[in-house]
Amino acid sequence: MAAVDARREARGDLDVIDTEAELAAGIDRLQSGHGPVAIDTERASGFRYSDRAYLVQIFRRGTGTLLIDPIPFGSLANVAEVIQGEQWILHAATQDLPCMREIDLNPTNLFDTELASRLLGKDRVGLGAVVEDQLGIELAKAHSADDWSTRPLPTSWLAYAALDVELLVDVRDRIAEELVDAGKDEWARQEFEYLLNFRPKPQDPERWRRLARGTTLRQPRQLAVARELWFARDEYASETDTAPGRIVPDRALTAAAAALPRTRGQLAALKEFNGRESRSQLDRWWAAVERGLETTDLPKRTTRTGNGIPHPKSWEHKRPEAAERFKAARPAVAARAEELHVPTDNLLTPAFLRQVCWEPSGESAESISRQLARLGAREWQINITAPIIADAFVDAQ
Repeated sequence: MAAVDARREARGDLDVIDTEAELAAGIDRLQSGHGPVAIDTERASGFRYSDRAYLVQIFRRGTGTLLIDPIPFGSLANVAEVIQGEQWILHAATQDLPCMREIDLNPTNLFDTELASRLLGKDRVGLGAVVEDQLGIELAKAHSADDWSTRPLPTSWLAYAALDVELLVDVRDRIAEELVDAGKDEWARQEFEYLLNFRPKPQDPERWRRLARGTTLRQPRQLAVARELWFARDEYASETDTAPGRIVPDRALTAAAAALPRTRGQLAALKEFNGRESRSQLDRWWAAVERGLETTDLPKRTTRTGNGIPHPKSWEHKRPEAAERFKAARPAVAARAEELHVPTDNLLTPAFLRQVCWEPSGESAESISRQLARLGAREWQINITAPIIADAFVDAQ
């Protein structure tokens, strides 16, 4: 791949658009192009608190590649306007759509090459793997984890970013043909239409529970300290636009919560409590520990899933009939997914299956179909899985 990167870098035309005059010229080029538009973004998630886009790459036949720094503009609505009627091609669209919407890039017709590859049953669906599978070109991911808020962006990074979109239109054409040949083009159409309304889940008020090694905390008081430390770090990360893990890593917060230090000095002496800001912001962290030690609002250990349903491991005791339904339905759906050469999670969202098994609105295929539709399952998914689940419920009885 080094040779491919080198050739792209040697071609030049990797100037970043960051002025109004340059953007106007880029829009003119975009208008003169034809066909679908490949779009990608680069973020700095491992370095910044925000998940905003720091580079937007656009490719269209007849236009070439546009590399746009969105920060000076705030909004790229004028870019979206000239391509609004075209199909936008993204890879793993759910990763890019939130930050695209922040700058007013809102597609009305899209094609997701990653999702399409999943529906085709591809073993590897990362961009590099898909490009290699479809075009025989090996892409390196040398800069995928770099700090894209860096200015100016190195030329080698820009060459890498440009390749991500310059090959995507050809990839889309080939995958679209495969979908038709496999009889899965209608599945893909429904999935892409569903993606147009994708929004990230609202932030979980108890997301602090996802601390690394947090499951090792058994005492309610330890959980209270962990919670207060997590929110103190999150507040500081937001203030400084810094990724939380770069301030104090998860494992350090967990270690402090486990130790339950009783004084500021004990916290400072805890060698496991480390990180870039572990000592410079010690007053902040100690204040959080104190709040955790003094609060009467002690968190409970939880085994509930994101939708409020208990984890299936506990169903046997809480609701045995639901456990039997789940034991029968899950392998039946998985077996059908294998026959269709599609991942089980793409055949039916696991949370939907858990919901139907935990509290079905009925046990006939028709009632299950209606419940799945209310949950957000697509028509093709319902048509395949509702009868399977209904049969499984009969077996469970």
